[in-house]
Amino acid sequence: MRILKKSFLVALAVWPLVGFASSSEFTDDVAPIDQHDKLSLQRGARNFVSYCMGCHSANYMRYSRLTDLGLTEKQIKEYLVPGGAKVGDTMSIAMSKDDAKKWFGVAPPDLSVIARSRGADWLYTYLRTYYRDSSTATGWNNLRFANVGMPHVLWQLQGSQVLKVSEKEEHGHKIEVKALELVTPGQLSPKEYDLFVADLVNYLGYMGEPAKTQRTQLGVIVLFFLVLFYFLVLFLKKEYWKDVK
Repeated sequence: MRILKKSFLVALAVWPLVGFASSSEFTDDVAPIDQHDKLSLQRGARNFVSYCMGCHSANYMRYSRLTDLGLTEKQIKEYLVPGGAKVGDTMSIAMSKDDAKKWFGVAPPDLSVIARSRGADWLYTYLRTYYRDSSTATGWNNLRFANVGMPHVLWQLQGSQVLKVSEKEEHGHKIEVKALELVTPGQLSPKEYDLFVADLVNYLGYMGEPAKTQRTQLGVIVLFFLVLFYFLVLFLKKEYWKDVK
């Protein structure tokens, strides 16, 4: 009984701190993606091949699956498949894990299921919150993923951001507020860059589960059939039992 009382008192003492900590947690931006938008997925595939596949593979995804997005095999081979590879090959890269570890310190992860692992909102926020930081080896840091090892490979498109830190008082406590400011514009405007990232994240989500849209459509059909079957069975039951008193 004494142990229970002590545990209860400790919980009461810690609870306000837990509430304060949760209020300062990072909130991801909602990724404006739609996996029914095939044009967005096509642009995302282009972005992935052009900017990600230099270091990151997608060994569980084949180029041929891109035909589901409305692309022909000729278009895939001409615009997306690197020289020497075939449309039926997986989206692998030439760089070996040993070389990657020697050059970068750690091998860049395969991105086949990164959207299922991290979540689309996390990825959308992460790719938009890089900022300059002279204290890191790469010269970059990330508001969503502190001390990230990957440099900002999209900086020419987005431009350079810097971190601004201020304080505000909330419920009697001083809270540190972090914000990013664009100091050097990139090749794209902020809205264009957000669209670029949204397309890329949309494709990463599709790549992690290519059959998701088909499965969802099939599920709707199955539910419709079950509802129809229910009324047929109900009607049949009434016909069988209408003469039973």
